[in-house]
Amino acid sequence: MTKSRSEKLKRLVAVQRHLEQMAESELAETSRQRRELADTIDVVADAMGSAHPLHAMFSGHYASQLGRLAQKDQMLHSIQQVHENRVLKERAKGDRLADNMRDARDIEDRAAADEAVYDLVDQHVLGTSPASGKVGRS
Repeated sequence: MTKSRSEKLKRLVAVQRHLEQMAESELAETSRQRRELADTIDVVADAMGSAHPLHAMFSGHYASQLGRLAQKDQMLHSIQQVHENRVLKERAKGDRLADNMRDARDIEDRAAADEAVYDLVDQHVLGTSPASGKVGRS
């Protein structure tokens, strides 16, 4: 059995929505990592500003760690932007496919309705043909 164009597009829409969900999941994971990193940066910054003598001994270490954390945050920010763009791209593809699927379904529905009308006309013509008229008069 051959699938209609709208059925094929429906399957593609489902696959595309799944790709969109995967991209959203990756974006959510990157956002979570950035939040955790921001918390770590806050802890290190608080330790650097602490008046406690133990923290003062490690201020150089804290400063280098803060620099590494800032670099990692910048990297995650770039990755997050890539994921955001991917989500938008996948969503746009899915929306386009869904529109095409609806258009194909409309065309198929119109074709089916036209075919039903042609069938009714054929039945009416066959029902009133001269041959059947002769049979009814005898």
